[in-house]
Amino acid sequence: MDIDELRVIVRKQLQGVELSPSSYDTAWVAMVPVQGSPQSPCFPQCVEWILQNQQEDGSWGHSAGPSGEVNKDILLSTLACVLALNTWNVGQDHIRRGLSFIGKNFSVAIDGQCVAPVGFNITFFGMLRLAIGMGLKFPVMETDIDSIFRLREVEFERDAGGTASARKAFMAYVSEGLGREQDWDSVMAYQRKNGSLFNSPSTTAASAIHSCNDRALDYLVSLTSKLGGPVPAIYPDKVYSQLCMVDTLEKMGISSDFACDIRDILDMTYSCWMQDEEEIMLDMATCAKAFRLLRMHGYDVSSEGMARFAERSSFDDSIHAYLNDTKPLLELYKSSQVHFLEEDLILENIGSWSAKLLKQQLSSNKISKSLMPEVEYALKYPFYATVEVLEHKGNIERFNVNGFQRLKSGYCGSGADKEILALAVNKFHYAQSVYQQELRYLESWVAEFGLDELKFARVIPLQSLLSAVVPLFPCELSDARIAWSQNAILTAVVDDLFDGGGSMEEMLNLVALFDKWDDHGEIGFCSSNVEIMFNAVYNTTKRIGAKAALVQKRCVMHHIAEQSWTGGCGSEKWAAGKLIPATMEEYMSVAEPSFALGPIVPVSAYLLGEELPEEAVRSPEYGRLLRLASAVGRLLNDVMTYEKEMGTGKLNSVVLLQALAAGAARGGGGGGGAPAPAPASVEAARAEVRRAIQTSWRDLHGLVFGSGGSSSIIPRPCREVFWHTGKVANVFYQEGDGYARKAMRSMANAVILDPLHLHE
Repeated sequence: MDIDELRVIVRKQLQGVELSPSSYDTAWVAMVPVQGSPQSPCFPQCVEWILQNQQEDGSWGHSAGPSGEVNKDILLSTLACVLALNTWNVGQDHIRRGLSFIGKNFSVAIDGQCVAPVGFNITFFGMLRLAIGMGLKFPVMETDIDSIFRLREVEFERDAGGTASARKAFMAYVSEGLGREQDWDSVMAYQRKNGSLFNSPSTTAASAIHSCNDRALDYLVSLTSKLGGPVPAIYPDKVYSQLCMVDTLEKMGISSDFACDIRDILDMTYSCWMQDEEEIMLDMATCAKAFRLLRMHGYDVSSEGMARFAERSSFDDSIHAYLNDTKPLLELYKSSQVHFLEEDLILENIGSWSAKLLKQQLSSNKISKSLMPEVEYALKYPFYATVEVLEHKGNIERFNVNGFQRLKSGYCGSGADKEILALAVNKFHYAQSVYQQELRYLESWVAEFGLDELKFARVIPLQSLLSAVVPLFPCELSDARIAWSQNAILTAVVDDLFDGGGSMEEMLNLVALFDKWDDHGEIGFCSSNVEIMFNAVYNTTKRIGAKAALVQKRCVMHHIAEQSWTGGCGSEKWAAGKLIPATMEEYMSVAEPSFALGPIVPVSAYLLGEELPEEAVRSPEYGRLLRLASAVGRLLNDVMTYEKEMGTGKLNSVVLLQALAAGAARGGGGGGGAPAPAPASVEAARAEVRRAIQTSWRDLHGLVFGSGGSSSIIPRPCREVFWHTGKVANVFYQEGDGYARKAMRSMANAVILDPLHLHE
């Protein structure tokens, strides 16, 4: 199929996610009799579907693997369908073939190494006992049947997770396997507004059989009238299924292909959220995923909606805890990362206890191998420290097109997994080809201006391009990426000149040239190095300005020059004069622009494809976005490089805080240089700087993604660039100076050069 055909299939699935029919649940619905007429099925269409959908080998259900091997889900579904047909005394040949299939594969049921549906030992045993009570004969040894009975007792006695409330909820969930042993009055405490139990057709059908509950019957009538013959393993599940698919498209890097569809889904989800609908608010994973996606897309949702999960007991008392189910826990942890306020106790509490439990599950090997990399990654990297394009590659390589979600019967959550993978692979391959073309262009540009002749400077096109790909990974943003990469190289070169690569005469000459700009001929060059640097800066900026003018439909050269190459070297006076600013605020007033985002971010923002009016770039909001992104970068750099900079006499915030603390201890102010710091003062200063970083992150996040964005005069793509700029800094300064890190080169290779290695 071509790309357009693949998109059509994915879009169709996204717009109306259809869960696979569950033979198991359909069989239980088929067993419900007409009230007052126990000899007639209430849902004959389900019985008919069972008759029409037996496999050639006599089974019912889905294979959980590409080889079509028999699994416990197939055995469970087959036994349920046999029971349903025998209940109404129809399909004798189907029953015979089903019993034969179960007999041939009965060893699977007692194999402890086979993956089992939730509650299998209870539900399979309950149906087996019911079948024997009906007089059905299984071609198996009596000892094998005894083994199933023993497995049930083991299930009852095992030390599962969670509290007594979690165990009670689990036993209610698998009530059909308990039959007359169940206290059906207590089970009905779990009934939802829609009449279902846990949104499970099988549990609800069993309650209709044993308790004759009218609301349960109404749910089943509504379900079967909407879906026709078969029923899914869970209903309603549209919101969760669609959100999962949106999340998958984002993780695979292809969400932009379905932007309108995703917006429609999130609009619908937001409406459900605001109406406090059970389908979202009662389900832990759905609520957490909805909250995270809505917030990250700019919807105004309060963390109050997450309040029911603020305490660990919300998990410990749930079925998820009994089953050691990691997915809802991971969703809660991810949702806790998306907070805008300095104090959000609800999200802070969720983040604290969910992280602790995830770490416990990791250490005790209770997490499945398929989910373990995602959990480890989430715990290691906060969402502000992630690199989307690298995540996309890892997700593509690990993507499992045969993935099943395990309930009481396994079911596929999406019917378009192969198409999603094909689209993602195609897009990543194309993106890499574009990045590689850009790398070749950057290398030719370096040679054109002789930047490779500057022996004192870091001129590293590959890492510089990575710094552009992180915030600007969509293929169509090539001009913005090239401008970003060029200015990243140029700012690094200028920084290296001021970091000891040049003389005081060269530094003053370059600053004067920047101040003169178009009139630089009045000054001249004091050295060939300065001439190379200024010509590269001046001519490259002119070229970028011409491209930006075409996008913006106006000349923006004055703003580019103003933002880019004047005022960015002010902190050098402190290093040269051995002076210390009196306050942290005074330091940041010069340290933020000295991080030199001015030549990089505002310039690239003009090339995003959207018009950025003069009033936007002159607005206080735009200035604050730039200051916050600069603060994050500068402070991250300070924390990781303070030892090196202290040795060279260069001031940074960690050194400053030590000096201010020492001055306060002596009863005086700063100035005159910092004393040799004690280890305790170093750690205290670094901790204070890290708190300042967190505050800047939170403020930046709120400014970019908060509900105020709907009234912002700055386009969303532009605001997001500032957010991703902070991520670039986080990546570069995790372990010292980013340009020297082997991990940085490895990451650049992985994103730009190394091919995909797809999961077999």
